[in-house]
Amino acid sequence: MSMITLRQLRYFEALSRHLHFGRAANAVAVSQPALSMQIRELEATLGVALFERRPNALRLTAEGREIARRARNILSETRDLVDYGRSTGEVLSGPLNLGIIPSIAPYLLPRILPTLNRAHPRVELQVRETLTQALVQELMQGDLDVILAALPIDGADLETLPLFQDRFLLAVQSTPDLDERRRVDAAAVDGTSLLLLEEGHCLRDQALNYCEGLRPSGRAGFGATSLSTVMQMVAAGYGVTLLPELCASVEVRDDRVSLLRFADPQPQRTVGLAWRKSSPRGHDFAALGACITAATEAPAIAPAAGTGPRADDNVAIPLDA
Repeated sequence: MSMITLRQLRYFEALSRHLHFGRAANAVAVSQPALSMQIRELEATLGVALFERRPNALRLTAEGREIARRARNILSETRDLVDYGRSTGEVLSGPLNLGIIPSIAPYLLPRILPTLNRAHPRVELQVRETLTQALVQELMQGDLDVILAALPIDGADLETLPLFQDRFLLAVQSTPDLDERRRVDAAAVDGTSLLLLEEGHCLRDQALNYCEGLRPSGRAGFGATSLSTVMQMVAAGYGVTLLPELCASVEVRDDRVSLLRFADPQPQRTVGLAWRKSSPRGHDFAALGACITAATEAPAIAPAAGTGPRADDNVAIPLDA
């Protein structure tokens, strides 16, 4: 009796996600004929059809969906087994696949990497930047080891480690009569002027939540794909936005933009790490968290315990202050 192989499961899992032979083959770095052959052999071994094949479409069968779920679990457990073997050696050495959300990556990575390389020169870091939902999915599939994102993240199978608090500021167009000492009430933010990132960004959801469930309308609901685009719109007078303090030193380099603090309690997000509870690399992720905390110990980012700029400061302090 022939046995299924981890290679077959890996190819099948990729095809179950992409539902396209070409894209799946690229994802696992093999030729399309090689992938197709392994899928056929897997179906023959299992004695079931895993896919419905149509001229221009590929769909999982009912049996295929269940086997895909089980295959993901097996592959995840296999990766954890490999990680366990590696975990008996030096902390933070060897491959580490880190996922990070776009509203953190460009602002924090340049600070983290030098600190991480100095403290753990043997780590082989691979970074994946995308939205939280996709990162969590890839984490649970075993494609990522750990993710850096805004907490909380739903998932009973996840372990999390809060690292620091990142306060939100209100970015507005500068005007001669603007009083930058004025504190802003989040409930007073006009929904018709609120500029946000597109659907799917956790930063969008947090901004709407802090503004008491406000839903933007009109031109303010255009949904940008980057904070840089949003800030250019603010500078041009098309609206206002909530900006994480972490991003201020990069995104606010235009005299046409001013930053105001909110009234207490100031809205903020908790930034931290998340990983699978089944992963044996908790000590690695704790070491990574320590590096991130060390790299971000500056007044612009208040540690989780609650330090940072004075309460009466109205302009974000640059990260390198």
